[in-house]
Amino acid sequence: MSAAELEGGDWIRGITIRQPWATCILAGKSTENRPKPWSWRGWVLLHAGKAKPQPALLRDPLVARTIRGRELHLGAVIGLARLTDCHQDQGPDRCTSPWAQRDLHHLVLTDVHELPLPVPATGALPAWKPTQDLVDQVLQQLPDLRP
Repeated sequence: MSAAELEGGDWIRGITIRQPWATCILAGKSTENRPKPWSWRGWVLLHAGKAKPQPALLRDPLVARTIRGRELHLGAVIGLARLTDCHQDQGPDRCTSPWAQRDLHHLVLTDVHELPLPVPATGALPAWKPTQDLVDQVLQQLPDLRP
């Protein structure tokens, strides 16, 4: 992809994810649950929302094991991933991820890259188009990434 194609952010979107789920994605959670389907496919900035996580979520064994030793950043882009699929829940026989929740749509995230330093940003729901400045700040931290 050329620099001209990267300009303007048409190749990327931002997705705001509440904590601790955003950090879980950086640690290997590949399914993000959403109430509605998404048509977007491609690169997404992983934006940790500003809301503090509920203490009960942090005690969930799967979550606690996944985030152990990690900081839960708020209000910042913390990574980049490729959104490759979105499908409606197909039951535990077909959706085998322990993160997949029943009766929701599952966003499938691959090629996840954690940023060395979080980039403060304001997100939006459901998906948003990042500014070129924000994209530049993220890509500066991932010099070997070739989207």
